[in-house]
Amino acid sequence: MNTITSEPQWPTLLMAAILLGDIAMSIKPLRFIRQCLSGVNFPENWWWALILIKSVAVLGLLIGLHIPGFGIAAMCGIIAYFCAATIAHIRAGYLKQSFWINCLGMLSLSIAVLLLTILT
Repeated sequence: MNTITSEPQWPTLLMAAILLGDIAMSIKPLRFIRQCLSGVNFPENWWWALILIKSVAVLGLLIGLHIPGFGIAAMCGIIAYFCAATIAHIRAGYLKQSFWINCLGMLSLSIAVLLLTILT
Protein backbone atom coordinates (compact mmCIF):
# COMPACT_ATOMS: atom_id res chain seq x y z
CA MET A 1 0.00 0.00 0.00
CA ASN A 2 1.36 3.40 -0.96
CA THR A 3 1.34 6.06 1.70
CA ILE A 4 1.63 9.75 0.99
CA THR A 5 4.11 11.36 3.33
CA SER A 6 5.17 14.96 3.77
CA GLU A 7 8.52 14.52 2.03
CA PRO A 8 10.56 16.55 1.57
CA GLN A 9 9.76 18.21 4.87
CA TRP A 10 11.11 21.70 4.16
CA PRO A 11 8.11 22.88 2.07
CA THR A 12 5.74 21.83 4.85
CA LEU A 13 7.86 23.55 7.49
CA LEU A 14 8.06 26.68 5.32
CA MET A 15 4.28 26.76 4.94
CA ALA A 16 3.80 26.23 8.69
CA ALA A 17 6.23 29.07 9.46
CA ILE A 18 4.50 31.44 7.05
CA LEU A 19 1.09 30.60 8.51
CA LEU A 20 2.45 31.15 12.03
CA GLY A 21 3.60 34.60 10.91
CA ASP A 22 0.16 35.23 9.44
CA ILE A 23 -1.45 34.15 12.72
CA ALA A 24 0.84 36.46 14.72
CA MET A 25 -0.06 39.41 12.48
CA SER A 26 -3.76 38.56 12.77
CA ILE A 27 -3.97 38.44 16.57
CA LYS A 28 -3.89 42.23 16.65
CA PRO A 29 -4.52 42.78 12.94
CA LEU A 30 -2.16 45.07 11.11
CA ARG A 31 -3.77 47.83 9.09
CA PHE A 32 -3.51 46.02 5.75
CA ILE A 33 -5.15 42.93 7.26
CA ARG A 34 -8.00 45.00 8.73
CA GLN A 35 -8.50 46.73 5.38
CA CYS A 36 -8.50 43.41 3.54
CA LEU A 37 -11.01 41.74 5.85
CA SER A 38 -13.24 44.81 5.83
CA GLY A 39 -12.85 45.08 2.06
CA VAL A 40 -14.32 41.63 1.55
CA ASN A 41 -17.08 42.40 4.08
CA PHE A 42 -15.93 39.72 6.51
CA PRO A 43 -17.60 40.49 9.88
CA GLU A 44 -15.12 41.71 12.47
CA ASN A 45 -16.70 39.58 15.19
CA TRP A 46 -15.66 36.50 13.15
CA TRP A 47 -12.00 37.45 12.57
CA TRP A 48 -11.01 35.13 15.44
CA ALA A 49 -12.25 32.18 13.38
CA LEU A 50 -9.58 32.79 10.74
CA ILE A 51 -6.89 32.61 13.41
CA LEU A 52 -8.36 29.33 14.65
CA ILE A 53 -8.55 27.88 11.13
CA LYS A 54 -4.93 28.80 10.41
CA SER A 55 -3.82 27.41 13.78
CA VAL A 56 -5.50 24.08 13.05
CA ALA A 57 -3.84 24.11 9.62
CA VAL A 58 -0.39 24.57 11.19
CA LEU A 59 -1.12 21.77 13.64
CA GLY A 60 -2.20 19.54 10.75
CA LEU A 61 0.98 20.30 8.83
CA LEU A 62 3.15 19.45 11.83
CA ILE A 63 1.25 16.25 12.60
CA GLY A 64 1.63 15.38 8.93
CA LEU A 65 5.39 15.24 9.35
CA HIS A 66 4.81 12.08 11.42
CA ILE A 67 1.53 10.61 10.18
CA PRO A 68 1.35 9.75 6.47
CA GLY A 69 -1.38 11.59 4.59
CA PHE A 70 -2.22 13.99 7.40
CA GLY A 71 -0.05 16.82 6.10
CA ILE A 72 -1.38 16.36 2.58
CA ALA A 73 -4.93 16.65 3.91
CA ALA A 74 -3.94 19.79 5.82
CA MET A 75 -2.42 21.30 2.66
CA CYS A 76 -5.62 20.55 0.74
CA GLY A 77 -7.54 22.36 3.48
CA ILE A 78 -5.19 25.34 3.24
CA ILE A 79 -5.69 25.46 -0.53
CA ALA A 80 -9.47 25.34 -0.01
CA TYR A 81 -9.18 28.20 2.50
CA PHE A 82 -7.31 30.41 0.03
CA CYS A 83 -9.69 29.45 -2.79
CA ALA A 84 -12.55 30.64 -0.56
CA ALA A 85 -10.61 33.84 0.18
CA THR A 86 -10.11 34.37 -3.55
CA ILE A 87 -13.83 33.94 -4.18
CA ALA A 88 -14.63 36.37 -1.34
CA HIS A 89 -12.32 38.99 -2.88
CA ILE A 90 -13.84 38.58 -6.33
CA ARG A 91 -17.44 38.63 -5.06
CA ALA A 92 -16.76 41.78 -3.02
CA GLY A 93 -14.91 43.40 -5.92
CA TYR A 94 -11.96 43.95 -3.58
CA LEU A 95 -9.15 43.38 -6.07
CA LYS A 96 -6.51 45.65 -4.61
CA GLN A 97 -2.86 44.86 -3.95
CA SER A 98 -3.72 42.62 -0.98
CA PHE A 99 -5.71 40.36 -3.30
CA TRP A 100 -2.92 39.96 -5.83
CA ILE A 101 -0.03 39.67 -3.40
CA ASN A 102 -1.46 38.20 -0.22
CA CYS A 103 -4.43 36.13 -1.30
CA LEU A 104 -3.26 34.82 -4.66
CA GLY A 105 0.33 34.68 -3.41
CA MET A 106 -0.67 32.41 -0.54
CA LEU A 107 -2.87 30.31 -2.82
CA SER A 108 0.04 29.88 -5.25
CA LEU A 109 2.45 29.05 -2.44
CA SER A 110 0.01 26.50 -1.00
CA ILE A 111 -0.37 24.78 -4.36
CA ALA A 112 3.40 24.80 -4.89
CA VAL A 113 4.01 23.25 -1.46
CA LEU A 114 1.46 20.52 -2.14
CA LEU A 115 2.99 19.75 -5.53
CA LEU A 116 6.54 19.74 -4.14
CA THR A 117 5.42 17.38 -1.42
CA ILE A 118 3.56 14.85 -3.53
CA LEU A 119 5.68 14.95 -6.68
CA THR A 120 9.14 14.63 -5.13
